[in-house]
Amino acid sequence: MKNKLVEHITGIAFVTVLIVILMFVFNTMRKNDETYAGSRVKEFLDITIQNPDDRFQRALLKDVMNIFYPDRSEYNDTIVKEILTIKSDQFNKRIQGTNTKKSLSTTVFLELTGMYLKFLFIYIVVMLLTFYGVQTLGSWRFVREKHREHLSIHNPELYQKNRFSFISIVSKLLKTFAYLIFFSPAYVIAYSIRTEFNTDSIFFMIFLGVISNGLLMMYTNKFHAFLVSESRKGYIDTARVKNLNEDFTISPLGIPLSSLIHPFKKFKGHLFEHIFRNAHFQYLATIKEQASFLITGLVIIEMALNIQGHFNYELLRQLLFQNYSIVLVIVAMIFYTVKFTEILTDYLIHREIKRYENR
Repeated sequence: MKNKLVEHITGIAFVTVLIVILMFVFNTMRKNDETYAGSRVKEFLDITIQNPDDRFQRALLKDVMNIFYPDRSEYNDTIVKEILTIKSDQFNKRIQGTNTKKSLSTTVFLELTGMYLKFLFIYIVVMLLTFYGVQTLGSWRFVREKHREHLSIHNPELYQKNRFSFISIVSKLLKTFAYLIFFSPAYVIAYSIRTEFNTDSIFFMIFLGVISNGLLMMYTNKFHAFLVSESRKGYIDTARVKNLNEDFTISPLGIPLSSLIHPFKKFKGHLFEHIFRNAHFQYLATIKEQASFLITGLVIIEMALNIQGHFNYELLRQLLFQNYSIVLVIVAMIFYTVKFTEILTDYLIHREIKRYENR
């Protein structure tokens, strides 16, 4: 764990230094751009020109330069041309950048912090709901498959009857519909129901984060694959020798529904307890990539729906306005969120390993 922690801290330190250097570079470039420090016409930039495209003002500037600096007409023409180019550039930037150009200040940083805390709350809630949903749906699917497998061997007539029953057909149709929803992009779901919900609300963001972009279903399938893999390993035969319960019906005699939907799942005295625990351990390692997918999904949701006042929409907005120092702060906050998630994941894995090793 110490080696992992050193690795994470080194990564955080490296990226932090890189971001600070980039902020310094962008701020320096911006100041040079604004002051035209390397320009030979710097001393003339205080001359007031309301509209650089106005012919009268251009001619007036040329006449003034020739009056003050006679005997260098060609050089004056070059200076005037450069002054007008710079003034035109400043005029256009002033028009286009009204209320858009910002530098990193205490006020801006506090605004970003407020947005980030909202984003962090949404991220944590969606992460916990996904973590619960993946294990619950994966376990439910595995238990149902085991029950059908047992039924097909010991009671094939009932199995065939249930397979083509009305309830079974309706169940399959609902399952297909659910897959269509869970794998739909967030913006499709949002624009389908935006007349019913306030799309700016935190609840709506959590709702979209959980059900959209295929995140829940992808990791449910992965967790189910872990369960299937564990059920075929040798220790299962050892567990059977201990006469553990192998009834996979969802009932008090098999696997109680309350145990299946409980946030902290335990299946004492049942074979599934061993399968679930080992699958759970493997699933912990996938949380790192799940966190990255989730943050990417939240970024896409806020940008695609133009949800103003949210953290990731602000990232898009500041990129558009070329306020790169603010952009770098937002990127740093997102990076730290992913990194601290990875640290927490490594700690949970380390704790599970110690528990298995009885240390």
